[in-house]
Amino acid sequence: MASRSAGIVTGLTTAALVTIGVLAHQASDSVPAGLDRTHATTSPAPGAAKAPRDRRHPDALPAMSGQGERVVYSVDDDRVWLVGPGNRVRRTFEVTPSTVDPAPGAYTVTSRSNRITGSDGIPVEHVVRFTGAQGVAIGFSAAVDGSTAAPDPDRPTGGIRESRADGDAMWKFATIGRQVVVVP
Repeated sequence: MASRSAGIVTGLTTAALVTIGVLAHQASDSVPAGLDRTHATTSPAPGAAKAPRDRRHPDALPAMSGQGERVVYSVDDDRVWLVGPGNRVRRTFEVTPSTVDPAPGAYTVTSRSNRITGSDGIPVEHVVRFTGAQGVAIGFSAAVDGSTAAPDPDRPTGGIRESRADGDAMWKFATIGRQVVVVP
């Protein structure tokens, strides 16, 4: 009788694993293009300089920052653009960079948290994460107290800080799967 029970358990386990495999395959086939990316998909050409900027309009959307609805983040300019349909800038604002910069490239928003404590110990809201580097998650957030002080340079952090109003706009715009383009 024991061997019969073991055979039933083995059969049920095998059937469950096959079912899980089929469901996982179906789920992976239905993931929107690019949603499974967790790393940069493009990088600047070797020796590439900063993306061309309009010197008369420093808040103008950088050239070569992609197409379609997206978040654009300039590491050198510490500025973000929320770009809507038709390549129209819906909002642009300055940010306080983290101590760990993301590499230039195209990413997608992978996770969000309404309210947490940042890696620097400061309570933050509207956290929008899109990559990681040097062992820290990198994303946009707003300090609950509204502060945007520069982080401790000796402590690796990935929180790119925005004002609370800008953080609210980012939260509404940058949902899971939204493209984030990082330019130098």
